[in-house]
Amino acid sequence: MDAFKAKRRLATFGFLAFVLLALAYGTDRMLLGAYARLESPATLDRNGLVLALAPNPKQEYGRYLDSLPPHVADLLVRKEDRFFYFLPGVNPVSMARATYGYLSGARTGGGSTIPEQLAKNLLGDEQDRTVANKLAETFDALCLSLFNSKQELLTMYANTVYMGNQVEGLEAASELYFGMKLADLDDTKLAMLLATLSSPSTQNPWQEANATAARNLAARLGLRFDPRLAIVTAAHAYAPPQDLELASMHETCASTCTTTLDGDLTRRLRAMLKAHVEKAWDAGARSGAIVVIKLPENQLLAIVGTPDASGTAAGQQINMATEPRPIGSTVKPFIYLDGFSKGLRPYTLVDDREYKFPIGSGFPLYPKNYDGMYRGWITLHEALSNSLNVPTVKTLEYIGLPNFYSFLEDTLHFSPLQDLDHYQYGIALGALEMDPLTLAEYLTLFPRYGTLGPLRLFLDGTTTPYIETPMSAITATRRIADPALTELVTKVLNDRLTGVEQFGLASSLNLSESNYAVKTGTSENFHDSWTVGYTPDFLVAVWFGSPDNAQLKQVTGQEGAGTVWHDAMEMLMNSPYNRHTPFDFSKVQDFMIDGSVDFGLPGDTVSAHRNLLPDNDLIFSPVDGDRFLLEPHTAIPLVSPQTVDWYANGVSLGTGERIIFSPHAAGNYRITAVSLDGVSASITVDVTATP
Repeated sequence: MDAFKAKRRLATFGFLAFVLLALAYGTDRMLLGAYARLESPATLDRNGLVLALAPNPKQEYGRYLDSLPPHVADLLVRKEDRFFYFLPGVNPVSMARATYGYLSGARTGGGSTIPEQLAKNLLGDEQDRTVANKLAETFDALCLSLFNSKQELLTMYANTVYMGNQVEGLEAASELYFGMKLADLDDTKLAMLLATLSSPSTQNPWQEANATAARNLAARLGLRFDPRLAIVTAAHAYAPPQDLELASMHETCASTCTTTLDGDLTRRLRAMLKAHVEKAWDAGARSGAIVVIKLPENQLLAIVGTPDASGTAAGQQINMATEPRPIGSTVKPFIYLDGFSKGLRPYTLVDDREYKFPIGSGFPLYPKNYDGMYRGWITLHEALSNSLNVPTVKTLEYIGLPNFYSFLEDTLHFSPLQDLDHYQYGIALGALEMDPLTLAEYLTLFPRYGTLGPLRLFLDGTTTPYIETPMSAITATRRIADPALTELVTKVLNDRLTGVEQFGLASSLNLSESNYAVKTGTSENFHDSWTVGYTPDFLVAVWFGSPDNAQLKQVTGQEGAGTVWHDAMEMLMNSPYNRHTPFDFSKVQDFMIDGSVDFGLPGDTVSAHRNLLPDNDLIFSPVDGDRFLLEPHTAIPLVSPQTVDWYANGVSLGTGERIIFSPHAAGNYRITAVSLDGVSASITVDVTATP
């Protein structure tokens, strides 16, 4: 019977011990969870640099160290809990003294161990000093000490202790008060920091009381204290790291996460952009944007939307990388890609001359090239290399506006600011708006050989690693163009020699390496300057201008954004991101045409593709439907590409490539041109007596 009772007592004790152990383990897990939640959620760059820091549940900021520098750990123990390594989490003598003081009403001072102070930090009851809380802290300290090493406990305490001015933890406090890492502090600064522990609000390094307390503490701990270094600096509010671009895009993390961004690269690009804006200040430049994408992974490597993220001048707090602006000629690669898909080729001929295009506004469009000059018969290769407007409008006419609208909206999933029919042929002249981030995303389809996908921003810490750019709805990676056609576009944009006529031999578009493609853009009246370009390893898109849409003083894409783009590309080319991957032009074939080499696709019948755009119009000017005011000396030039016989309402006017028609009365006139081989063409013009 006695043996049975002994076994039952043993079982009871065993059960109680198991329950207590389970309770202690559960308490430890709960406290470790609270510890994890108290670390400020951080948005990190790909190398671990903090880009943005959010407040923890206590509305304080701190970053956790994995371990304390050994000399700091030693000093912390000597100051806070000299029996730390010898006690199981609580100090019985201190507990007895505190209990006596509470019962007798006497003030016996503090005596909490480091595990007890850690428990207090984790429970969040630093200001609520009651017997119940003290008992809870004691139990929690025992639980923490049971399942965690001394080094772990000391590090957790150093990471969670309040240090004044919304900062928790020794590391964050060191950066706030001294602008230095904890491991780099000298004896004087260490004494000043450790003295803060006793009274964070009134005895931190920004308070005069700190110097005296730090000197006394240094003497006790054997530290060398230099009063000349213990200078009280002017207090300022804690400014946690923030990233203007991520904040404006609402791309921050609820818990610590790692992005694809390179913080150091972003910093250097911003500094470079600021220097360029300041240099072009008198020309009207006030801001800029740079987007860098790592290829072929499609990772956002850098996004700079302002030259000064901390600036207070007008527009400096606007992330221009996500603001839509007219994109100028940077739309042309997409137009030519669609044209190539419908049979055009780089060697296709186009007549660069004056044309009249009817548009929805009721006013005809007469597209002009940037320099105001026409070049006659040229190839599309020459047209795209020199960013000529008239051939691009002719290409868009060949594609058909509804077809190109479908390419933008249905294939690219682009969401325009206005109905696309509002722009019509103005799309080819740069009127279409897009933000730099969306434009950069779409341009990746060229170095990724026809594959388009969402941009990746996060490497870990989130369930949705991709971002949705402001004007696109790309949610999955898919092939949207034949790789051979994108090779054609890239090979043209890679050809710097053909573009010499428009951009010159000495140009900001010339880089130290030749393995790149580039396209510039300038919006109407020089409001926006663009340059975009890529290698197989990275893509850089640059916008340059003013947030208030002020006109730049004759700053083109090459001169404004081009200089920024040049420096950004050189920065990338001299970085590990440049893997020197060559372009793949294996699907492109050279053809000898009229004594010179151009390129197309294997299997091309050159004659069939070469003459898809030529105009056989006998009448270049005037254009059908033109109206003229009848005055005493009205003279209407009639122009043909060849010698023809001219007639007005059947009356002969003469023969030649160019003659003058002088109407003597108002009315409609049918102008007819008849070639020497009998081919005829007619237009109608209106001559009116009233304006």
